[in-house]
Amino acid sequence: MTTSTNAPHQLVERALELSKADGCVVLVDEDTTANLRWAAPENRPGGALTTNGVTRGRRITVVATVDGAEGTASGVLAREAATMDDLAELVAAAEAAARTAGPAEDAQPLLPAGPVSADFTAPPAETSIDVFEAFAPELGAAFARARSAGQALYGFARHEVSSTYLGSSTGLRLRHDQPTGTVEFNAKAGAARSASDKGGGGRRVSGTSAWVGQSTRDFTDVDVPALQAQLDERIGWGRRKVELPAGRYETLLPPSALADLMIYLTWTASGRDAAEGRTVFSKAGGGTRLGERLSPLPLTLRSDPAEPGLECAPFVLAHASGNDQSVFDNGLPLGPTDWLRNGELAALATTRHSAQLTGLPVRPFADNLVLEAPGQATAPTLAEMVATTERALLLTCVWYIREVDPATLLLTGLTRDGVYLVENGQVVGEVNNFRFNESPVDLLSRITEVGRTERTLPREWSDYFSRTAMPPVRVSGFNMSSVSQAS
Repeated sequence: MTTSTNAPHQLVERALELSKADGCVVLVDEDTTANLRWAAPENRPGGALTTNGVTRGRRITVVATVDGAEGTASGVLAREAATMDDLAELVAAAEAAARTAGPAEDAQPLLPAGPVSADFTAPPAETSIDVFEAFAPELGAAFARARSAGQALYGFARHEVSSTYLGSSTGLRLRHDQPTGTVEFNAKAGAARSASDKGGGGRRVSGTSAWVGQSTRDFTDVDVPALQAQLDERIGWGRRKVELPAGRYETLLPPSALADLMIYLTWTASGRDAAEGRTVFSKAGGGTRLGERLSPLPLTLRSDPAEPGLECAPFVLAHASGNDQSVFDNGLPLGPTDWLRNGELAALATTRHSAQLTGLPVRPFADNLVLEAPGQATAPTLAEMVATTERALLLTCVWYIREVDPATLLLTGLTRDGVYLVENGQVVGEVNNFRFNESPVDLLSRITEVGRTERTLPREWSDYFSRTAMPPVRVSGFNMSSVSQAS
């Protein structure tokens, strides 16, 4: 437990008392993380827990601002596991950094005091291994089912609760508690043999593999049998192998795969970069593409700190400055933002500083993302979209995504853990993996059908961005640029 002399709000207040700078912002992050990991060792076919535990962490970030004749400079210093005894040195170091720095390009007046968070002086929220009280027994049952089916289960479950306390010399006193949970399962089926046969160490399982994942706030909504049923279905699809060449295919993207692509699109939606002609959102001849139609369908891509099930911080929490965030904006309120509205580009991300530079509205990023189309009540599920498909590929997820060309936002990456062939409304087999080359902006223009939006876990970016809700979509001409040996 946090001792009274090291209570987060007291650390904030003491750091502000020690500050001799013209301005000061202090953020204290208190984290607890509970985790479970499982695998299929030689003596426990099917699967068994391998590790579990709870970790705690603290980080204190001090932002010092110093006014000068040429402008305001800033110094930012952070320290892990800091205590009250470390504050004087930390504050002094941040102030020294500010005094030796030149004027900060993003300098803005610190935000004035507003309503104080009612729980600002309360202890930080915490998680514990108890968060898995209902999940763990279901996991044990899943191991038994996998053993009976000749499968091996691998994966992990993680739950983190982070309490952030924000205070400033202007009187800001804000707090946000953020729970973040993820669970991922890999099932492998096929020939299991000792790796010693190949001269290696340990146990290897070869054959068909499948993946499912889910994001959650508290694990009460994780349905292990339903997740395992998805794995079983995909393992079954993989019993027949089909080799296909590279090419452009009609493709069904499930919510997870779409989330990874839309997250990258949003990360590059910088108002300043677009206005300066550096991105896919720049208009030829100058300016931005705001108001331009990117999709013929009435798609809306949005963020909202109050989105049910995807709640996130309702104000800016910036531990460092960059093109699209500024330490001077700490505490700035966040509301709903439509990045894409009815298929048109509606907003680009800005700080107060970059908004002044570009003439765009102030639009900081929020920590969630939703894509949807009208008519959700009657929108098809992924299974229903498969049933109406003549011939297409069905992906599971994408990974190892890298940017090739910022001017078009061309991305490259690999398919993973199952690419399936759909013919005449049925999944008829598993095909080889591919490397793909696609721009998510261009992809928006080739979506021909949109399914029902649901909460999903992005595979590639789950460590950084897990609060998403996406639909399955049908895309014409998805570019599978080469065959990949990845599995």
